[in-house]
Amino acid sequence: MVKETGIEIKIKNNSSKQITNVEFTTTENLEVIKIDKIAPREIVKQFLSMRKNKSDGAYLLTFTRSNGERVTNLAGYYTNGGSVNYCVDFRVEKDTTIVKFDRLVY
Repeated sequence: MVKETGIEIKIKNNSSKQITNVEFTTTENLEVIKIDKIAPREIVKQFLSMRKNKSDGAYLLTFTRSNGERVTNLAGYYTNGGSVNYCVDFRVEKDTTIVKFDRLVY
């Protein structure tokens, strides 16, 4: 169940190395979830409030791999400041990130 206007996120680090400086936001960049680090095999769940969002946009997940590589994933879509999905799952693999949106709002 949605707590307010926004989207639930789940990030699972399936790689064998820790990822750091994890941030999740929208392209409007009004609210940002910041996570210092996610250990290998760890799962983090949070909720991104979108109550200030007003336009159309997408979601951004950025993080740093253990080798210093900064990764940016642009995914999904929201309209008129509202998410069309209840949740999004990110699975960080050794060399890629898999994104799955789930449970349509309507």
